[in-house]
Amino acid sequence: MQISSRTTVKSLVMPGGILLLGVTLLVYSGWLTLALPALSFLYYCALIGGALLAWRFHSSRMFFALLTLFLAQQALTLFDAAHPVPGTPGWTVLRAMWVLVPLNFVLIALIEERGFIISATAPVALFLFVQAVIVVVLCRAAEVVPSPLHPHHAATASLPGYILVTAGAAGVFLLARTLLSRKPADGALFWSFAAFSLSVYFVGTARTTTIYLATAAWILAISIIETSYLLAYHDDLTTLPSRRAFNDALLRLQDPFSIAMVDIDHFKRFNDTYGHDTGDEVLRLVAAGLAQVTGGGQAFRCGGEEFAILFPGKGTTEVADHLEQLRARIASVEFRLRSGDRRQAPRGPDRRNARGRARAGHAIRKLSRETPAPLSVTVSIGVAASSAERPHPDGVLEAADKALYRAKDNGRNRVETAASPRRRRSKAAGIA
Repeated sequence: MQISSRTTVKSLVMPGGILLLGVTLLVYSGWLTLALPALSFLYYCALIGGALLAWRFHSSRMFFALLTLFLAQQALTLFDAAHPVPGTPGWTVLRAMWVLVPLNFVLIALIEERGFIISATAPVALFLFVQAVIVVVLCRAAEVVPSPLHPHHAATASLPGYILVTAGAAGVFLLARTLLSRKPADGALFWSFAAFSLSVYFVGTARTTTIYLATAAWILAISIIETSYLLAYHDDLTTLPSRRAFNDALLRLQDPFSIAMVDIDHFKRFNDTYGHDTGDEVLRLVAAGLAQVTGGGQAFRCGGEEFAILFPGKGTTEVADHLEQLRARIASVEFRLRSGDRRQAPRGPDRRNARGRARAGHAIRKLSRETPAPLSVTVSIGVAASSAERPHPDGVLEAADKALYRAKDNGRNRVETAASPRRRRSKAAGIA
């Protein structure tokens, strides 16, 4: 739970929350002294750079979020919303922005990312175009009613209640989605919406409005980079750091350290019997257990059913008990099949033999559906530590692999420690 909470907080505040907080402190401290043209340049850099990044990394959701910000900013500027008076186009567009931007951000958060295929992007683009046309028509038709100019805060405070409720509900929804998904894109939508709300609140001050608009755009652009980083360094199925992150972590290790290799017992047989979907569930279950390893270890998914745990600054004796507790905790969890789980149909050339194997596997599938008894998932672990004979991670990794194979040979569901090279040579000499 602690690890999960730490991950949730980190995904919430990084990087959008930190960026918005930093900008807000700069605004109130008076340290941000850039002129309006420079701030506008930064805003358009974020828009154009973010759009290019979104196109390059096939992130249509962030592209449409940036487009929503651009259309809102153009409407606020075109219809002079800096001094909104009831009955004027500026007042009309201000009210429209408080409704349409929250609506669009919620819809963008809900749609599935499908890249820039026409069938996915055309409806969203048409929807935004229709909104823009409606706003223009309403603003052109608005009558200018002479009345005293109100302070810019008064215009926001006197907005109809339903508008404030709509904006508040959208913010709560985006925050809840960020906490549940813990994805950079959802967090960026929440913080970008918060920055945009501040820009509209200070709509009477051109510099402050531009600062927060630029912040909203930069948050979206940075989230694209953050998402790409997660895809490169984190495993999408288990959410653990991936093989690339593991290789980078090996380069940073300093003596002493320990490496544990973890493998799911009989995973191939389990996968072949119950299907790939169930196999994925087993991988998630084991990964969730590994993520909670104690003793200062960090788990990685190296590929397939193989995982690794790094213990910087720890020797074998210091991590052995933690690994034994981890093994026992995973073995104690009961994995219960759902009634709908079944082996997937073979792919490619295997389809030719599907009919012959169907009868053999029919009884197993029928039994698993009728009596979904709990299954026990176990792991074998091999661990090795750095020493004078093997000071480098490659040697320790090789020794941990050999200890893992020994754990498999000795019956699985166990932890084996690699013997030191000096000890092995002594045994060999005694036998000779």
